[in-house]
Amino acid sequence: MANWIVVLGTGLLAFALKYLGHLVPERWLTSARLQRVNALVPIALLSALVVAEGLVVKTHVVIDHRVAGLAAALVALILRAPFPVVVIAAALTSALVVHFAYG
Repeated sequence: MANWIVVLGTGLLAFALKYLGHLVPERWLTSARLQRVNALVPIALLSALVVAEGLVVKTHVVIDHRVAGLAAALVALILRAPFPVVVIAAALTSALVVHFAYG
């Protein structure tokens, strides 16, 4: 029963936050400063996700094959490769490092 209370409470909280978002005055949302900050939020969140998933196992920082894949993806991005090429380069690099490092 306690789990359902948490689920319902979380759902109500999410609904309330969405509803309150509609009550924010439009002039607050159109300010130039807020627009610049909002443009950077997805970049910061995705960067944090990449670091968390690429370098951390549970509570420890680990340098393994994922770092090689991230490095290959970074090089492909710097060279302005298309997204599928970036993903394939990262996956192939990680697979090769695993194959040759761990046998």
